[in-house]
Amino acid sequence: MKIYIISDSLGVTGNGLVQAAVVQFPNDEFKIERYPLTRTESLLQGILKKGEREQAVIIYTFANSQLAEFAQKFCADHNMPHIDAMVNLIKTLSEVTKHEPIEEAGINHNMNSKYFDKIKAMEFAVEYDDGKDPSGFLKADIVLLGVSRTSKTPLSLYLANLGYKVANLPLVPKTRIPDEIYRVDPAKIIGLTTTPEVLNKYRRERMIAYGLDPDSNYSSMAQVRDELNNANQLYRKLGCLVINTAQKSIEETATLILESLGEGDN
Repeated sequence: MKIYIISDSLGVTGNGLVQAAVVQFPNDEFKIERYPLTRTESLLQGILKKGEREQAVIIYTFANSQLAEFAQKFCADHNMPHIDAMVNLIKTLSEVTKHEPIEEAGINHNMNSKYFDKIKAMEFAVEYDDGKDPSGFLKADIVLLGVSRTSKTPLSLYLANLGYKVANLPLVPKTRIPDEIYRVDPAKIIGLTTTPEVLNKYRRERMIAYGLDPDSNYSSMAQVRDELNNANQLYRKLGCLVINTAQKSIEETATLILESLGEGDN
């Protein structure tokens, strides 16, 4: 089960609550993803849409009441399990003190330039996710390429949380590669690949999650092998680093990427 912790600050409060709760379920496996510094509705919407696709439980701690209301409505409209871990406490304190909350996120944390760089990087990752705007490839610090289900989007958001501007492009069969890709410094491009067996498994699971036939062309071994072969041919043509994500966590893959950029110690 996936749990998303979303905050307009650092998400420390939500993370503490979630960690205290999940230990009560030792026989269950939880994957926790944190999305701090979520300060705009567009960024929040992108994260929530990803959470809907991954059937995640949403935990949010927004000081900003408009963001909290947006998250609540989105989750309710899409039948997503969600908890607002801040609103009731703030509301009670407001009633007791007879004062309105200032709704300023992160005032108990020191702010610096890196803090705001993360906000910009998260917004960048959502704006240029899935090749929506090819101009993003020329602005990005890192460009991720990969066939469907090779962890492009979660990896983009993880790296964005570290302050890197990331754009990614899904390699879809018979779809033209944007010209901008060939103008990017190959050192900034990362080709993601995996094994046919793992990709077949993930795609079958995705089809089942959507209530569709898992034995489709999309998830067939022949299609999977063909797409991976075509992707590897492109990677060789570009001369970029290739990372096999089959047995790696998002954190491990991100570490390899940063090491390739000479920033592994950051």
